[in-house]
Amino acid sequence: MTVDVDLALVGGGGAASLVLAALGRAGVGGLRVAVVDPVHKRGQDRTWAFWGRPGTFLDPLLSASWDEVDVVTPARRRVLSLDPLRYAMLRSAPLYDLAAGAEKRLDATRLTAPAGALADDGARVTVAGPDGTPLVRAAWVLDSRPRRPDRPGVTSWLQHFRGWWLEADRPTFDPGRAVLMDFRTPQPARGISFGYVLPVSDRFALVEYTEFSPARLDGDAYDAALRDYAALLGLDLAALRVREVEDGVIPMTDGPFTPRPSARVVRLGTAGGATRPSTGYTFSAMARQADEIARALAAGRPPVPAPAYPGRHLWMDAVQLRALDRGLVDGVAFFDRLFDRNPADRVLRFLDGATTWREDLTLMASSPLLPMTRAAAEVVNENRSARRRPSH
Repeated sequence: MTVDVDLALVGGGGAASLVLAALGRAGVGGLRVAVVDPVHKRGQDRTWAFWGRPGTFLDPLLSASWDEVDVVTPARRRVLSLDPLRYAMLRSAPLYDLAAGAEKRLDATRLTAPAGALADDGARVTVAGPDGTPLVRAAWVLDSRPRRPDRPGVTSWLQHFRGWWLEADRPTFDPGRAVLMDFRTPQPARGISFGYVLPVSDRFALVEYTEFSPARLDGDAYDAALRDYAALLGLDLAALRVREVEDGVIPMTDGPFTPRPSARVVRLGTAGGATRPSTGYTFSAMARQADEIARALAAGRPPVPAPAYPGRHLWMDAVQLRALDRGLVDGVAFFDRLFDRNPADRVLRFLDGATTWREDLTLMASSPLLPMTRAAAEVVNENRSARRRPSH
């Protein structure tokens, strides 16, 4: 039997959980909601790190937050005050629990099944299973399933990482300050690597190795990199326990995504453009768009959020990615210079798409001019060539 609803969430991960939580906060009443996902997300399956102003609904859910962070290069350790922002860590279990409570209050229908094609006739959307059997008919569908860009970008990199949750029997970590980026790790031939440390307490912390580069590492390379980084931090792994392991891969590409593929289908998460091409950060944009969707539904408007980032920021990201990919700039020096010549909150607000034109010009002026100009010209030429190629 096909379920008939006002709103269907296809995919039940972070993006859908934020929407459910936002609907709960907005007090949307009488809305028939369905969630379609083969897995009902629970527990600690991932960690989000993000920055923003304190005083939001997320505060009670956070595992930790920091007013200062370190950015470390081989030459120096820079301590950055984030005021008026803060850097925060959110583990998945509290968000999933909050979403589950909202889902119950909304009396939502949950279909623990994979979704296939979406058929939009302009008035309703039919969500079918993989075999074509109709599962749900909805006035609107929010689809957060991962997907590739509509076409390859000029540059296609990945943010890929592995982290160890380390537990100690005695005070080992400084819970008052996180390490945002530590570039003392060996740098890949093509790309950027860094470690970071997110301490929950003086005895428990997430220690992670991350690369921005074209491809994932092979075999045990992540573990080897983490062992080396732990040694660099002076950590005695023999005296620590690895309680959990987190892996992830996030696209960093200027390839275009279509956030609204049809009249009544809206894509969320990476597929909806929420991932910042220059860093892979996604969470803050997902949270903003979830709030916009809930406010729109509460006001009786279509649940269509604004673009996650201004077009000029996406252009700047494309140029940055091209410059890094072609080796026109040194990645470590680029980020070191960015934080050296700008207040930390300006850099972080830029990465959230919240800076003004004037601030963007200041950020551009702090980048090496000639290499970035060359990268910009290459992006323009590549995009022109792509538009001239016949589609298949």
